[in-house]
Amino acid sequence: MTAASATRRVPTYCYQCVAGPDLLTVKVEGGVATEVEPNFCAAAVHPGGGKVCVKAFGLIQKTYNPNRVLTPMKRTNPKKGRSEDPGFVPISWDEAMTLIADKLNGVRASGLTDESGYPRVAASFGGGGTPQSYMGTFPAFLAAWGPVDMGFGSGQGVKCYHSEHLYGEFWHRAFIVAPDTPLCNYLISCGSNVEASGGVVGIWRHSRARARGMKRVQVEPHLSVTGACSAQWVPLKPKTDAAFLFGLIHAMLFEAPRHQLDLEFLRQRTGSPYLVGPNGYFLRDRATRQPLVWDAARSIAVPHDTADTVEALEGRYLVDAIETGADGELLADGVLEGATAFTRLTEHMRAYTPEWAAKACDVPAATIRQVAMEYLAHACVGETIEIDGKTLPYRPVAVSLGKTVNNGWGGFECCWARTVLATLVGALEVPGGTIGTTVRLARPMSQRLESAKPGPDGFMDFPLNPTDREHWSARPNIRNAYRTMVPLAGDGPWSQALGPTHFSWMFLDATPTGLPRVTLPEVWFVYRTNPAISFWDTASIADKMARFPFVVAFAYTRDETNHFADVLLPDATDLESLQLIRVGGTKYVEQFWDHQGFALRQPVVDARGDARDFTEVATELAQRTGLTAGYIKSINKGAGGVPLKGPHGDFSLDTGHSPDRETIWDAICRAASAELSEGSEVHGLDWWKQNGLATRPFPRSEWYLYPTMVERGLRFELPYQERLMRVGVELGRRLHENDMHWWDRQLEEYQALPACKDFAQPWVAAVRKDGGLPEEYPFWLLTARSMQYAWGGNVGLQMIREVAENIAGHKGVILNANTAQQLGIEEGDDVEIATPGRRVRGKAVLRQGIRPDTLLAIGQFGHWATPLARDFGVPSLNALASMSLDLTDATGSGADLVRVSLHRVKEALR
Repeated sequence: MTAASATRRVPTYCYQCVAGPDLLTVKVEGGVATEVEPNFCAAAVHPGGGKVCVKAFGLIQKTYNPNRVLTPMKRTNPKKGRSEDPGFVPISWDEAMTLIADKLNGVRASGLTDESGYPRVAASFGGGGTPQSYMGTFPAFLAAWGPVDMGFGSGQGVKCYHSEHLYGEFWHRAFIVAPDTPLCNYLISCGSNVEASGGVVGIWRHSRARARGMKRVQVEPHLSVTGACSAQWVPLKPKTDAAFLFGLIHAMLFEAPRHQLDLEFLRQRTGSPYLVGPNGYFLRDRATRQPLVWDAARSIAVPHDTADTVEALEGRYLVDAIETGADGELLADGVLEGATAFTRLTEHMRAYTPEWAAKACDVPAATIRQVAMEYLAHACVGETIEIDGKTLPYRPVAVSLGKTVNNGWGGFECCWARTVLATLVGALEVPGGTIGTTVRLARPMSQRLESAKPGPDGFMDFPLNPTDREHWSARPNIRNAYRTMVPLAGDGPWSQALGPTHFSWMFLDATPTGLPRVTLPEVWFVYRTNPAISFWDTASIADKMARFPFVVAFAYTRDETNHFADVLLPDATDLESLQLIRVGGTKYVEQFWDHQGFALRQPVVDARGDARDFTEVATELAQRTGLTAGYIKSINKGAGGVPLKGPHGDFSLDTGHSPDRETIWDAICRAASAELSEGSEVHGLDWWKQNGLATRPFPRSEWYLYPTMVERGLRFELPYQERLMRVGVELGRRLHENDMHWWDRQLEEYQALPACKDFAQPWVAAVRKDGGLPEEYPFWLLTARSMQYAWGGNVGLQMIREVAENIAGHKGVILNANTAQQLGIEEGDDVEIATPGRRVRGKAVLRQGIRPDTLLAIGQFGHWATPLARDFGVPSLNALASMSLDLTDATGSGADLVRVSLHRVKEALR
């Protein structure tokens, strides 16, 4: 038997969505990939037992898809538009790289930024950050290049878990929040569809938790697959989750004995005892400027960090102090009355009774009380548990939020209420409770606990964008203006994608007062993203793409975005390319490991056609643009995922030489194994290809931030948001000093204690603004995630389509069966869903498990260029949703929500 004909099982990974990575093996027979299998050799370290979700089983068909782009191509039709044939013709790699390099060298000759100060080169990567695990050393090329605008959004950021990302990291270093599922006994899930979005790990962890007795209460307008296998479904009105959560807080504060709360946690580990002055800011000690607390033992006010203090949790006290506000302004000085932040909280929440919440969210007050009291009963206040030999608080209750709940208007209030619910019973960042996964804004990103550094007022430091007069700038560094408009977005590698990324598209037509005119980038790189489908206002996005002068798309198949490209580069797919990534520790969603290390994605088969690995492309671009030295320097610093020089060895590459792909990844593999083993083992690429991954134990106690907070004497910045209130006032002053008043509504969100209101109202108002009457558009159109199609990478695969059609809801638009009967709509009927200005069509899917006022579209479709997917006939919410300042919250996010009408096609409005 020859080597070519031998049967092999090759280890690799799937990271097509944020629920990964999943570790797998691929069976290769005679040089052909034939089967995807779980990597059972990784079962002992992988929290999903080495198993994979349905998307990974599509990788074989993905590799051999007859619709793949397999050679570089260039556009021959200079006219761009949806109705224009691009006239793509095959070209050589040399011609393709010459075209791209000539454009890039022209940019460098004229300056990296344009007359508005924006980078002339832009890049968009989709999939919630997962392309980073496929693009090899391209980040090193971008780092060597200089300023790049990565703020042209494709849906990630502004329409995912956006508010949770920003507020979660600010409060407890949680880019994504999750329950401590293995120990949690009571979970309130507000629209978090973990059975579809949590991947194989999430499903496994939750099924085990339910089997041992965890009660999951699913709160959402439609009965998702997660709701269907939960203990209780609470069908509330869309966008009223904040009212439901506020009702829970009221019940816990006013209808339960105070001793059922974790009073010690509130006093010692939060800002609850801080004294708030008459102007709403903390009262401070004159000498130290530290916030004051009332010491109940000595009956005096002392700085919060005074030793042996017994902090008073509730009450009002007269103290000799100062109160300073925005821009360091002295607001009061003398004997001032201060109320504890917890007292302020209780007074603020008094109005939000379960009866008030019931009217807002259409959920019985008795149900709200039931959930609140069950949450309290399961909280185990006062109990402890031993983890890794450490005695920690045990609080097995949690609240999780889903997409559209935790972003857009109301997202701040939901995230705040969820986190306050945890603090009331001491269930924040402790075993069984609400815990964070990873960090993307604070640093160091790879070490979550180390990012919890001491900051002002006894809270954690956070890289807020400046709002003081000296450092704030009205000239953004990129087109979405995240650094100028959104202090919470920070200014790190992920910040550009977490700004208001729809601004880059919106402001091309009309840049608002105060910002430099938003310009088109001269070169735009696009990889693993299809904003012409995945963003709102798809028709408008397509029109704007048609104006981009030079677009380079790394293409798998033809699609709606690369339809506007000037050059298509055939992408080496998941089974054809090479990269080492970090795995383990705590990552997105339910990816909590008891190990950490690295996993290799390797070429299982030869690349088909002329497809090239991303690292090869990046290396050649660096050569052709004279950036090889800077490119290799960036790899040496860690742009390939691992610094090549560290305490356990120096594997740096020669900056004067352009290495091949294997040399680059061999060095990275050696540095990774040295880091992992603390220098005792150094393994090159060949070893990693054979073994696939290597890990070391990761202490479970490091899942929790609480011990680090105690060790460093830090408090969680809850419940009172004094710093955010101050930042909001400062930002407003800076904007108004530059005649920028178009952000005033967003400035209202900077509140110390958020008010709950009708957060659906902006979408009703949008109907009026578009010329319609709200009563003629009585339905809320929502979207839900599909495990089969999540992130869109498999939408053109027949196998995935076959699986999806066996899952309820994938064939059309889900509506309530009783509503359908009233409208004369039957299963499978053609229906039209419309806003005042747009309309889409699809098939009716009738279900009882959805509110009568709600419609649901699973996934994001509406394709018109992607092979196979263009024939589905499944509508898209994004074709109806608008990009709008009115629908943008203070963090720069919106929500997948549209107010629509519904008719049978033969009765549709003409």
